[in-house]
Amino acid sequence: MDLGLTEEQEMLKTSARDFLQKECPRTLVRQLEESGKSHSPELWKKMAGLGWLGLPFPEKYGGGGGSFMDLAVLLEAMGYNTVPGPFFSSVVLGGMAILSAGTEEQKMKFLPTIASGEAVFALALTEPDARYVPEAVKVAAVAGNGGYVINGTKLFVMDANLADYLICVARTRNSSNPENGITLFVVDTKTAGIKITPLKTLARDNQCEVVFENVKVPLGNLLGKANQGWRIVDNLLQKATAAKCAEMVGGAQASLDMAVNYAKERVQFNRPIGSFQAIQHYCANMVSDVDGSRFVTYKAAWKISENLPARKDVAIAKAWTGAAYNRVTLLAHQIFGAVGFTMDHDMHLYYRRAKAGDILFGDSVFQRAIVAKEMGL
Repeated sequence: MDLGLTEEQEMLKTSARDFLQKECPRTLVRQLEESGKSHSPELWKKMAGLGWLGLPFPEKYGGGGGSFMDLAVLLEAMGYNTVPGPFFSSVVLGGMAILSAGTEEQKMKFLPTIASGEAVFALALTEPDARYVPEAVKVAAVAGNGGYVINGTKLFVMDANLADYLICVARTRNSSNPENGITLFVVDTKTAGIKITPLKTLARDNQCEVVFENVKVPLGNLLGKANQGWRIVDNLLQKATAAKCAEMVGGAQASLDMAVNYAKERVQFNRPIGSFQAIQHYCANMVSDVDGSRFVTYKAAWKISENLPARKDVAIAKAWTGAAYNRVTLLAHQIFGAVGFTMDHDMHLYYRRAKAGDILFGDSVFQRAIVAKEMGL
């Protein structure tokens, strides 16, 4: 196992960091947040022009033919710059679901539009109890008249208000085994009966409530086989969890860099605060968390790239990285002192995303339970 980056991945990392420092400064992120906008259409077009939106898709679908490791490298750079927009929803959750479970016709129809930025996808999975388990899927889809009719409410759907299509995870049959009877549908958001309401969240990460009321979906919009959709969801969640870890590693690295630079420059008692042992230990703890998070994350990403079993590695990465990102941002806040706790300071961009990222796709408690199960406990 070689977790070192290839020459191409190093180039991607450098070019992405340079591009985002110029085109997506933290001032832009703040401006978008303050204006209530969730993304910059101009930045979105430029990212599409660079080929980022199609990076993990084969070339025949308009993509770049990149690996999951390539995607992890890009997401770390995006996390470093807190890039706003529906990249994660559309490319990771939407595009990778279609790539793994779609028919050839569906891939040819949808993936090129995702890669070009013409269409945005979102995953409608979680419901009011916000659990990532099959028994939590209660939204119902009933067959009839050459299609299905969906009714129910999905919550915490990222970027649903920007999406042209939703991948809705619904229950099509009741069973003693909750994994059976789940089906995925590609739903056009312009379909009658869909109501999308943005939610106010700590991270301002553009989550929405989506209500389906007698929403009709044709048979051709099934993603995968009827009643066998949980295997698709389970596979997608592993990839999405590892991808989110890569994004969080980038955010943790940015928090560390800001704090260390400040510790070198801030003078108290006629000396830089970085010369005090307490601050030095804070920084040592932070770099240990960041480097440890990067190692377990890229180990999981490498296994996914190699099509190796990765469930335990992904869970370890998320359990560690989610908690580590929170620890890093809290220590960074303390290094900055009072100024770091003002809402005008950039640290809040990272602290809020650390909180949200820790919960997304299952918190540390949820992930540790997966690790224990994989160990046979």
